[in-house]
Amino acid sequence: MNLTLETLLRVAGGVQLCVLIASALVPIRLNWKQELACLSPLHRQMYWVYGGYVVLSIVAFGLITLLNAAQLAGGDFLARSFCLYVAIFWGLRLPLQAVFDVKEHLTTWWLKLGYNTLTVLFCCFTGLYAYSAFRPS
Repeated sequence: MNLTLETLLRVAGGVQLCVLIASALVPIRLNWKQELACLSPLHRQMYWVYGGYVVLSIVAFGLITLLNAAQLAGGDFLARSFCLYVAIFWGLRLPLQAVFDVKEHLTTWWLKLGYNTLTVLFCCFTGLYAYSAFRPS
């Protein structure tokens, strides 16, 4: 198999959509219903809205990449700009893996595996999109 930049981008687009599976587990695993109950309604609503925007951003990254991998690999200004934004998004998310105190929530082997897999994926997304943004023409 020839792993062209287009192919790698297409895979990254699909995998970003798969990351949403883990994202869907967050409110359940972190017991948001009970944990956020002590907040005022506005704060609770804002929490959900912010989470929704993150999910929609990841959906957009995945779908735009899947549907436009050839154009993104082509390297025009818009493609490089989009790739730079996605690289920054995942690049900023990556250090949070080290900052967040998640130990009490990683209670099973599969949760630990999933968390570590996400860390690897965030590294891969950051690297691939940064390369796509800055590679020589």
